[in-house]
Amino acid sequence: MKQKSIILTGGGTAGHVSLNQAIIPTLIEEGYNVHYIGSHDGIEKELITQAFPDVPYHSISSGKLRRYFSMKNFTDPFKVLAGIGQAFAIVRKVKPSVIFSKGGFVSVPVVMAARLANVPVVIHESDVTPGLANKLALPFASHMFTIFEQTLKYLPNDKATCTGSIVREQLFQGDKDRGMKLCGFEENKKTLLVMGGSLGSVVLNDALRSNLPELLMEFNIIHLCGKGNVDHSLDSLKGYKQFDYVTTELPDLLYTADFIVSRAGSNSIFEFLALKKPMLLIPLSATKSRGDQILNAGIFEKQGFALTLEEELLSKNTFMKSIQNLVKKKDEIIDAMIKAESPKTPSEMVQLILQYEK
Repeated sequence: MKQKSIILTGGGTAGHVSLNQAIIPTLIEEGYNVHYIGSHDGIEKELITQAFPDVPYHSISSGKLRRYFSMKNFTDPFKVLAGIGQAFAIVRKVKPSVIFSKGGFVSVPVVMAARLANVPVVIHESDVTPGLANKLALPFASHMFTIFEQTLKYLPNDKATCTGSIVREQLFQGDKDRGMKLCGFEENKKTLLVMGGSLGSVVLNDALRSNLPELLMEFNIIHLCGKGNVDHSLDSLKGYKQFDYVTTELPDLLYTADFIVSRAGSNSIFEFLALKKPMLLIPLSATKSRGDQILNAGIFEKQGFALTLEEELLSKNTFMKSIQNLVKKKDEIIDAMIKAESPKTPSEMVQLILQYEK
């Protein structure tokens, strides 16, 4: 019997790749020949090729779909058209039984090419409101799965299902001792992990570093500051460890953390919830985004899983006060997390996807 194939796509940020990373091992165990379509130089290429060197990675042209004026808005549509042609050739060659899209701009040409090749597509949306790429892709897809129940009101009733969160199994294989050793921490203090998403956050980095002397009196600090944002003048500070970006080390660092300060991308915050880590969320402001992180953070705060601090109110003092408040409310937050619904496993997600095979 010929081995079935499946194509995964998604990229631009780690959030558009993490679920694909989670389900690839299950798909391989199920006997599928897994292929990945991403951009030439996006973060997805590094994440997929490093973690799964045996999974063929296909690069295509992709253009960013902007909601604001830019001269590139006149040239990027041609990149999308080129990407559709490239993706169509890949789909015809691989002959997948289904394509799974996690979103991001690179996924749009793939989904459109799938329709031309008559291959079913399943999309996944992590945020409360669908992103622009997924909105454009939805008419060409068979179905969309969502994390938040609230997302369904923005989608056709017969074309969307809420699955709840899906958390990769590797997340639960973290080890605190390995994390402590990786960071070189020697003092038995509580550990604060601060991260600004896969691309980093200058405002979070500045707020943390302006409070370092005071914070280091109470915490060991893990700082995931984004590529190019490591400040080597701080390398000698005891109890402070900077990383520009981590991949396989993240579970160990999360197990080491007692408190987390983060942006509010849904994939990350559901991982913190699964690990019962009290979190302070500082969502990307509406002036810099479509406001999806603000909605994500608001839902988590309402459910008692997190405290939030608006980026517009972020300062040296508000950052410090919010962390102090997080420490005070630790037990209350963990109690709320314990009562939360358990996330679905990658295996369960795979079975949902495979329902739509042709």
